[in-house]
Amino acid sequence: MQVTQPSTSINLLDFKSVSMRTFHLTWITFFVCFFGWFGIAPLMPVVREDLGLSKAQIGNIIIASVSITIFARLLFGWLCDKIGPRISYTILLLAGSLPVMFIGLSNSYESFLLFRLAIGVIGASFVITQYHTSVMFAPNVVGTANATAAGWGNMGGGVTLIVMPLIFGAFVGMGYLEPSAWRYAMVVPGVALFIMGFVYYFCTQDTPAGNLSDLRKADPNYKAKAKSGESLLTVCKDYRVWALFLAYGACFGIEITIDNIATLYFVDNFHLGLKEAGIIAGLFGMMNIFARALGGIFGDKAGRKFGLKGRIVILSAFLLMEGLGLMLFSAIDVLPLAIAVMLGFALFLKMSNGATYSVVPFINQRAIGMVSGIVGAGGNVGAVLAGFLFKSETLSYRESLFIIGVVVVGVSVVAFLLSLPKTLEVRQPELQPAMEKVNA
Repeated sequence: MQVTQPSTSINLLDFKSVSMRTFHLTWITFFVCFFGWFGIAPLMPVVREDLGLSKAQIGNIIIASVSITIFARLLFGWLCDKIGPRISYTILLLAGSLPVMFIGLSNSYESFLLFRLAIGVIGASFVITQYHTSVMFAPNVVGTANATAAGWGNMGGGVTLIVMPLIFGAFVGMGYLEPSAWRYAMVVPGVALFIMGFVYYFCTQDTPAGNLSDLRKADPNYKAKAKSGESLLTVCKDYRVWALFLAYGACFGIEITIDNIATLYFVDNFHLGLKEAGIIAGLFGMMNIFARALGGIFGDKAGRKFGLKGRIVILSAFLLMEGLGLMLFSAIDVLPLAIAVMLGFALFLKMSNGATYSVVPFINQRAIGMVSGIVGAGGNVGAVLAGFLFKSETLSYRESLFIIGVVVVGVSVVAFLLSLPKTLEVRQPELQPAMEKVNA
């Protein structure tokens, strides 16, 4: 008999049930999206030489890569509520593959900047990923499901930093000059994105009960039920959403910033080659194989024992440790120690990511897409603001990292204030008894 309710457990060896099949395809798709979104990042030392880019121009490129994602995440969060995650993801994948494949046509700073801006739309994949797992899993495991799917997808950022220099090296080995090799290398992730667009459309469905279009045809009242959800204005009036917006900016925003600058940081500060710097930078992203999932697991455990307050306290503690780790990392100039400290703050940063989205599904059950979109956009706002620091000609990368660490510590205090009793109301009271029953 077909299961039409969200799954109450996670069985990683299950590839047949709707919830688990969607789980696996969602994280794999998100993984591929990271290849497209950050595929150019480890090749920037070569691009810098080819196009003659200054530090300020590289800073603008970093900002461009994450700025448009703010609006894309808001748009696709809204689309998920309206047309469902399946079609939303398909549109994003097919459209996003084009600038990834064609960025190699760039012949100036201006054209490269525009392509990098367009590629940033792919970052909206995160919101669709979180939305899809949120509707597929019950409250007792939704934090773990969200964190694991996002974490394994985010791992693509680390793998990209390792693999793209190798793909680049393969083209060089075939006889292409470096100015041509980086351009051909970017075709590889673009083609992967295009293929995944069709895979996602044909192999997933919107909810455990079926696709939204079929449900609306079968149940004349379904459309009316969907319209009974919260308005965007109502969601925006909830200050808890904006506190999580800040929290996600302080963790995921810093993660994608590090993904963008890590290779350059190790090349410039430790005088490493492209491949060596890429491997070390890749270790940062590879922490996602378990660290973000841990954040969701701890969030769910705290939620079962202490309710929403427990989830929020866990988040604030992780953010505090992340901020302190960033400040320490910025002061280290010994390579082995720098790697060790980087992995330390990466652990808490990625657990903060997971802990944030163990809270998100409990803020407003009627507008999961909009809440996910706003909070997800916060990650990119954080990355944009951090990008302005790295763009500055008067601040070194080390000084910028220290300032970011101080800000993250401040945000951890704001997150902790959410644990005050009056903030813990769930915006759909009729669901609260059922949620507590499942969490018990």
